[in-house]
Amino acid sequence: MTDPVLDSAFWLTCSAILGLLLLSAFFSGSETALTAASRGKLRNQADRGSRGAATALRITDDNERLIGALLLGNNVVNILSASLATALLTRVFGESGVALATLAMTALVLVFAEVLPKTYAITNAETAAARVAPVISLILPIFSPIVSVVRTFVRGLLYLVGVRTDPNSKFLALREEIAGAIALGHSEGAVEKEDRDRLLGALDLSDRTVEEIMRHRREIEMIDAEKTPGEIITQALASPHTRLPVYRGDDENILGVIHAKDLLREVDRLVRGGTGNIANLADLDILKVAMKPYFVPETTPLDEQMRQFLKRRAHFALVVDEYGALRGLITLEDILEEIVGEIRDEFDIVEKDQTLARSENGDYLVEGAMTIRDLNRVTDWGLPDDEANTIAGLVIHEAQMIPIEGQVFSFHGFRFEVVTRKENRIIRLKIRPL
Repeated sequence: MTDPVLDSAFWLTCSAILGLLLLSAFFSGSETALTAASRGKLRNQADRGSRGAATALRITDDNERLIGALLLGNNVVNILSASLATALLTRVFGESGVALATLAMTALVLVFAEVLPKTYAITNAETAAARVAPVISLILPIFSPIVSVVRTFVRGLLYLVGVRTDPNSKFLALREEIAGAIALGHSEGAVEKEDRDRLLGALDLSDRTVEEIMRHRREIEMIDAEKTPGEIITQALASPHTRLPVYRGDDENILGVIHAKDLLREVDRLVRGGTGNIANLADLDILKVAMKPYFVPETTPLDEQMRQFLKRRAHFALVVDEYGALRGLITLEDILEEIVGEIRDEFDIVEKDQTLARSENGDYLVEGAMTIRDLNRVTDWGLPDDEANTIAGLVIHEAQMIPIEGQVFSFHGFRFEVVTRKENRIIRLKIRPL
């Protein structure tokens, strides 16, 4: 005779508990897979024709709705399985069945419905996400009404305690996530320093302005239109630059920009054309061959300026402030150097003194005009560049004065010593981490 305790109801209940544990494992693994999967890798798989990856991308667009539905399903099946186990074991063992059900279900849920599926999902996130996405996409519409009510209630509670939810935050944080992944890859040895610098440099273009990398007007070489043709040609040939601004009277009065090749063509026309007399150089009109100057605001983001250079097929722009006063100049090469590092050709002047040199006692001898970003890139330091672009500017900002030679300051975890000062400019400093 069959034991009344082990009747068909007993086995049906056991089967129901087993099925609920499998559903719990499915919900737990799906949650981990869909939240841990890289959207970039899923996009790559979707572009190659994976429908599961495309579905995973679609349902993860609203993470709050997705996680709410998965948690709802997971909690329902866990609570239901625990209730059935309690009823079953109470029937078999009496009052002690409650404690036994608690222990048994805790072990079963922990191992088979949580740790096991989540370990697999996080190990094979993209594959698992593509596999479960079609099923989850069918479940979401069923749970959506309940999830919407719960979401509204939760947002109301968060609002009462001063927390505001931003649905666009994940899109705004995408660049920070990419930058963090690159930095993490470098720290773990998967990304070389040069590759890290190039990738981060490209990401930072939209956050940086022309003012930060322009050549200051003090360093601009210009041609005076009042000079004789011979003097103009000599200066153009002696200059390491291909393009030179042309002014008359005041260096604020920029009339054009002369390109060495255009100047050479005009000289060739005057000398070899007509009578072929070199005396014809006296008729050289520098403004006739000068290009119209291209002015840009100093607050222009670098990525926008690069687009303008490419659109205008130009490589050279003069930078002005809000009052129209000349501040400096910027070239396409300057922007590219923020990505790939210093670019030198055979005409660049190489300074005898290095911009950054290290002494025997560990001090770094740094040119005051070196940008904070370049110093951070070379040394992997973290000096702030919010208030100043150059090392000299940082020292002056922190000191709230123009220091004299020999003065020493300590801030941001570094020791700064002014080595050379010329007029109101800090030429050279010694820097040492504290």
